[in-house]
Amino acid sequence: MSHSTNFDTIEFEINDGLAVLTLNRPDSLNSFNKQMHEEMQQALDILTEAEGLRCVLLTGNGRGFCAGQDLSDAAVLPGGDLGESIENYYNPMIRKISALPVPVICAVNGVAAGAGANIAFACDIVLAAKSAKFIQAFCKIGLVPDSGGTYMLPRLVGHARAMGLALLGDAVGAEQAENWGMIWKAVDDEALREEALKLAQNLATQPTKGLGLIKKALQASLGNDLDSQLEMEKAFQREAGYSDDYREGVEAFLEKRKPEFTGK
Repeated sequence: MSHSTNFDTIEFEINDGLAVLTLNRPDSLNSFNKQMHEEMQQALDILTEAEGLRCVLLTGNGRGFCAGQDLSDAAVLPGGDLGESIENYYNPMIRKISALPVPVICAVNGVAAGAGANIAFACDIVLAAKSAKFIQAFCKIGLVPDSGGTYMLPRLVGHARAMGLALLGDAVGAEQAENWGMIWKAVDDEALREEALKLAQNLATQPTKGLGLIKKALQASLGNDLDSQLEMEKAFQREAGYSDDYREGVEAFLEKRKPEFTGK
């Protein structure tokens, strides 16, 4: 499967089941304006419907990953209804990223501020350049963390650290973010793209259906009690057990060879 679409504010392509989505407003640190929101939604809709998709890599061009909302955009000028922007753009984006039935890798190549940080946290595995910083910048302009920030931060770093980050707006470097469990791994700046791509390419060869069920189970565990989670594991294991990839995995193990998963 291959696909490419020409956008102005993002770069987007799918090759051999791997989708690479790159935020591309480097002069504004990839901050979101109305056009970028609309193009991001189009790309996510394509991913949601794409057959044979096996992994997604999200990153940014230039010296920043994403500075959140472009505050010069007419849609978010003071006096307007910011809830409308959240309802129409940010919430659907976070829901679509979270609901993709494949691993979503985020490579944070520079500052991730405001919604930019929380978009990264909505992904399944986050790598960050060691020079990158994560900033809950909302408190600096009288706003509230959005894009799932108040949901994800306490689950990633605990209540005390989440409260400090949200109320103070202090920057957290990539290595500290790794130590806190906020991200998966901090890597040397010059190695970020290659390492993220290598990870995404590897995941695109793995048992995609099973990985998607793992993702759903871990997401659901945040709100389930133990009995509910055990029942979900039973249902998901039953589903995974009928997959072609499970059959291939067992056969490859017994035959002492490398499996060739199809994602089905």
